[in-house]
Amino acid sequence: MSEAFNSLELLAPARDLEVGLAAIGHGADAVYIGGPAFGARAAAGNSMSDIEKLATAAHRVHARVFLALNTICFDNEVPEALRVARQAYEAGVDALIVQDLGLLEAGLPPIEIHASTQCDIRTPQKAALMDALGFSQVVLAREMTLAEIAACRKAMPTARIEFFVHGALCVSYSGRCYLSCAQTGRSANRGACAQPCRLPYDVYDLAGREIVHARHVLSLKDNDQSANLKALIAAGVSSFKIEGRLKDAEYVKNITAYYRRRIDAIIEGSDGALRAESLGRTQFFFTPDPQKTFHRSATDYFVNGRQIMIAALDTPKSTGERLGLVKAVHSDGCDKRGRAASAGRDRNVRPREPESLDIATTEEIANGDGLIYFDSKRNLCGLNVNRAERISPTLVRVYVHEGLGTHPDLRPGVEIGRNKDRAFARILAGKSAERRIAADFELTVQPDAVVLTARAAGACASAVKPFTVSAAKDPMRGLAAIEGALKKTGETLFCFGSLAVSGTAEGVAFGAANPPFVPVSVLNALRREALEKLEASVAASHPAPTVRPMDLERARSLAPLCALSGFGANAANRETKELLEKLGVTGPLEAFEVNGRRIDLSHAELMRCRHCIRHTLGLCPKTVKGDPAKKEAMKRMNGGRLKPLPLVLVNDKGRRLIARFDCRHCEMTVSLIENDAQFERVRAEAGLKPLALS
Repeated sequence: MSEAFNSLELLAPARDLEVGLAAIGHGADAVYIGGPAFGARAAAGNSMSDIEKLATAAHRVHARVFLALNTICFDNEVPEALRVARQAYEAGVDALIVQDLGLLEAGLPPIEIHASTQCDIRTPQKAALMDALGFSQVVLAREMTLAEIAACRKAMPTARIEFFVHGALCVSYSGRCYLSCAQTGRSANRGACAQPCRLPYDVYDLAGREIVHARHVLSLKDNDQSANLKALIAAGVSSFKIEGRLKDAEYVKNITAYYRRRIDAIIEGSDGALRAESLGRTQFFFTPDPQKTFHRSATDYFVNGRQIMIAALDTPKSTGERLGLVKAVHSDGCDKRGRAASAGRDRNVRPREPESLDIATTEEIANGDGLIYFDSKRNLCGLNVNRAERISPTLVRVYVHEGLGTHPDLRPGVEIGRNKDRAFARILAGKSAERRIAADFELTVQPDAVVLTARAAGACASAVKPFTVSAAKDPMRGLAAIEGALKKTGETLFCFGSLAVSGTAEGVAFGAANPPFVPVSVLNALRREALEKLEASVAASHPAPTVRPMDLERARSLAPLCALSGFGANAANRETKELLEKLGVTGPLEAFEVNGRRIDLSHAELMRCRHCIRHTLGLCPKTVKGDPAKKEAMKRMNGGRLKPLPLVLVNDKGRRLIARFDCRHCEMTVSLIENDAQFERVRAEAGLKPLALS
């Protein structure tokens, strides 16, 4: 394996400058951030001056900054996109994350380019095409298995593989979804997704029989590949990406630290075969825990094959960490006559007792924590802690702000979780990590001067002070005094690594066993100057981006093997169409955003998903064959056939979707029903009579 592939990169999101700096401080090897425009998170834009500050800070530790320039562009937007790209290059950005292939033709500056996840790379042929087009790094689809990732690695001789290891999952392949645009005009490909996949839906068969009510059947749990990192490395992944360009600093600090620890452990156990992409070691002043920050429960998705339950059916909100079970509820706040207490107004009314509940848990609960539970209808409910006190080693009494009368399902036996941990948030709000590079010092004695040389990360810097030295009277204390002065690295980038002493003056040879006496003031001045020069030298040695030319002939041979026509071509400008035509791509090329409203949306593939509603609901024909009862139920639902008919999804506004099932490929597609006539055509295609006659 190439040395470039043995260098592991932890890639963290940056909503803004503050979050980006936090990510680097907590061990990120690279961060990705949105610029002033053309990022696939329209709400996460940043000024170029802030991005330049982030790049300067990142390069101190040889971390990299990637600019998300990953929307599709219309013709009139291409010049502005190129201007943003040029500004990013001048600001020190290391790479551009690109979705629109037209930008490759439009004249980008000499900067490294990465293929966005929305390029929909999920086959070896598509991966090889991206390699041939000059991408240095490609983001594979989240839906891929280990074997599929390994096949893509084999197909790419040069480009590195980037893979999402944590965070939110889009239900459509690679997040390439047109449903939001079709329903609301808000395009996911242009950074404005309305997230219709997170809504609750009633699910019906084509006969109108309700299968499930108000479940989030298109909403997925959050991605968590922390248990699969070694396997992903073996499959060829070099860059481990955390999703979350809208997430706050608390989330980014916690999750970055969590993966930093895990990746470092793998590197340390590799006997030198693997290394971190950037410099320094990070010391954490807290214990990272993904359960402490936003998550919708966890799944490793398809990395290890299809899993039974990957959908977050109950809620798209954070499910928090499990605390324990309710043991008792104390909601007696009335007087003997049943009147609500009004202390100070009626002497016959005793004061209201604070309402509380006892929770069986060994975890500490604090004022201001947010507690959650699911009611009898599987709705997520929350309450805020006013005060908590431990009444036994396994029991905490919690007093809440709101009246427990509004929580009738909160009774003994109910499971309680926490989605806001104030104590944890308080730790992360302070100094929660420190990243330093170990510097090795050499103190050299000359006849009339003393020289301090500092080395780190292949860089070297020296400081010289005129001084006539003599041997320390007490060698052990003398050496300790030198080390003590050099360890005072303060707020610099460095920490003390090692010390060597050498040199000769007035016929005396100096070394660790015979150190010189140097005043602390002189040592401090030498240290400050040497480390200042060393930091500049380390930053200056930040590796240059890998700019790769396009291999057009190789790309032409690969393009016919890839699905590049139809909406998948995503051509919204002249440059994209010209490049695709150069590659020999035929068929419709225009993006959905260009002509999507001119077609019958009931047959348009607005989503293609590896997630399958039927599989999640236990209605998959492949899984019911061994169960005669389920098999017969499936046949009744599908007009006497086992082959599954489409299902209808209806949201609370009455909007209808059609989910179709490609069982050969274990995939699902989603289209939009806009009127009854379209719905009847879908039923007719399934061999069903019009609903009014059936």
